[in-house]
Amino acid sequence: MSKLTSLPHTAPFAPEQIAALDQVIGSASVVQRAWLSGFLAGLDAAEGKQAVPAATAPEQKPKLLILYATESGNSEALATKAKQDAAKRGFAARVLDMADADVQSLKSAGSIIAIVSTWGDGEPPQRAAPFFRGLMGEAAPKLDGVKFAVLALGDSSYAQFCETGRQFDARLAELGGQRAAERVELDLDYEAGAKTWLSATLETLAPKDAGSVIHVDFQKPVPATVSKNAPFASEITAHHKLTSDRAESETYHVELSLAGSGLSYEPGDALAVMAENSAALVATVQKAAGLGHDAALSEALTRSHDISTLTVKQMKDFAALTGDKALGALAEDAAKSREFLAGRQLIDLLETFPHTLEPQKFLSLLRPLAPRSYSIASSQKLVGDEAHLTIARLAYQSAGRERLGVASTLVSDHRKSGDSLEVFVKPNTHFRLPSGGAETPIVMIGAGTGVAPYRGFLQELEATGAGNDTWLVFGHRHFNYDFLYQLEIQEWLASGVLGRLDLASSRDQPEKRYVQHVLWEQRRVLREKLDDGATIYLCGDAKHMARDVDATLMRILAEAKGAGNGQEELDALISAGRYKKDVY
Repeated sequence: MSKLTSLPHTAPFAPEQIAALDQVIGSASVVQRAWLSGFLAGLDAAEGKQAVPAATAPEQKPKLLILYATESGNSEALATKAKQDAAKRGFAARVLDMADADVQSLKSAGSIIAIVSTWGDGEPPQRAAPFFRGLMGEAAPKLDGVKFAVLALGDSSYAQFCETGRQFDARLAELGGQRAAERVELDLDYEAGAKTWLSATLETLAPKDAGSVIHVDFQKPVPATVSKNAPFASEITAHHKLTSDRAESETYHVELSLAGSGLSYEPGDALAVMAENSAALVATVQKAAGLGHDAALSEALTRSHDISTLTVKQMKDFAALTGDKALGALAEDAAKSREFLAGRQLIDLLETFPHTLEPQKFLSLLRPLAPRSYSIASSQKLVGDEAHLTIARLAYQSAGRERLGVASTLVSDHRKSGDSLEVFVKPNTHFRLPSGGAETPIVMIGAGTGVAPYRGFLQELEATGAGNDTWLVFGHRHFNYDFLYQLEIQEWLASGVLGRLDLASSRDQPEKRYVQHVLWEQRRVLREKLDDGATIYLCGDAKHMARDVDATLMRILAEAKGAGNGQEELDALISAGRYKKDVY
């Protein structure tokens, strides 16, 4: 290493200081000198001093596009963190929601990191669907010379685990892109794996001759906030059943105090509840696994591990740990494993293929117990330091056994007023009231507990006096038993906060009538509202209701145009932020 020229004798230091600096700086490496330069500049900035910048040659930073497709916000959060890491590595990085992206722009993106969630039965998130269709279409551009890497997120309890990420990865390669890192598929416990993969991928994509970018952080530590890793113990201040005793299912209204939490939310956001497995299920699973009663193990199974779902991976892992050849053959047969999984849970695996494992090996089979998110059914402008939830108790029979929802029965069966739930807010920025204010008509479509966010919307409009033209299309089974928040909704209708109400009581007549039937019957009204710039909202079941509503909207839009199937027009509404979904 060549020694730097000595400091001039005119430098503003005493002779002994010049000698000492010559000795330190002259033997320092490039990275050490860069760090020292950044440290001194940051120190001056922190003390409010103005440094004279040295002349530097303009730097051409490598371009990096971080694309994300999200439904619940996980991919978006990862993309934001990835951008911060990329900036530290010298990239000119930008983050872009696929809902706002142009497929043709990919050819000039430089490098691409795509963080892709799969929704439902192997489908892209709703907002990303138009982009995804464009990418798969014949007009998609060639990506010769473009490096890419795909991080796929999903839920392994679904048959088409990470399917959207797989298709995205394959399509980028098919278009001529150069895969810079192998695709990784992550389950609900994605955080650690995503952090490792993103760091390694950014290291791979960084130019080999790029200089180090040294960051010195002079900010004070940020106080811990309420989050998944540090939830808030919220007191239940109200807890009562909304449905009639004659209803086929039970739905509860729960009010939670946020006093002292510092939490805030907007209508459309969700509140995540830290789930707990019931003591009865924990005891049954321990007995079936031959583990006996162990207090520490019971605590882990109660609060930390998912013991209600069952996946193909768990079947394969259990077969490998136990050497069960029959189970191994079943797990490897796609058709037979799907048939076995239908309606079954972990307890069925343990009872059908009985084996005893050491506690730690047994725990290694299990997925983490994920929080359950519920649309907030209130406006903070109206209720203050509270959040209201609308929770349907999940209970059903399958494969000869009663099945119970984990979080829903925790709330309905094991909590009452005065008890607490551990919670944190999950923002949903893509399901908010229109930014255009009172000029924008609002069409709210929902069934069952899908009315929850609309109660928050209407409370917000009541509190602010916004005066939007509002229309609620609400579906339930029976008018007399399942009309959730009936009195409040009728009061809003009388006061004008709600402009129009249409109900679909599916079981009150011989032929079932759902929200999509109301939309088709009132298609002229819907088209008029769309012509006036309306935003449509949809909340509820993703597998059936959402698909049926989509098909009906496409039919309505196609009829208005007189040609096509309405897909292009529906995509245009989605891209313009005028069709928003919160489905589950």
